Amino acid sequence: MDTGGGMIAFCIPDKVKTTPGTTILRWASIPFIAALIFLVLPGARAQNNTAPGEKSDGPPSGNKENGKKLFLSDGCFECHGKEGQGAAQATGPRIGPPQLSFEAFAGYLRHPTGQMPPYTGKVVSDQELADLYAFLQSRPKAPPAKDIPLLN
Repeated sequence: MDTGGGMIAFCIPDKVKTTPGTTILRWASIPFIAALIFLVLPGARAQNNTAPGEKSDGPPSGNKENGKKLFLSDGCFECHGKEGQGAAQATGPRIGPPQLSFEAFAGYLRHPTGQMPPYTGKVVSDQELADLYAFLQSRPKAPPAKDIPLLN
């Protein structure tokens, strides 16, 4: 049926000649099939394509020297300090060494909150993210507060 606006409207008959109960079964199965498709398809896309025997739990291998160059050239140091230690005069918190997994780190860089700009794949590649993560992982950990004389 043409509604005049270029769209097609479908008309569902009030009564369908079937045996009792089949119409309800037909309509009840639609949400079930939709839910099944919704649940199965993301799982197929998210399957791990790692070869057998290959480690996939850790971050991808990155080059910490290249990560340091990127950290300085992309301006990360302006808010987070030259070693990722955070900067008192800026807004960036301590990020080295990261307390986050690589996936969480990469996700935050791609979709940050607050004042940090997003670093999309067009700006920083996945390999460059791995390099940045490797650089930050190589930074020394902050000493415990009990080991800092000025704080005790």
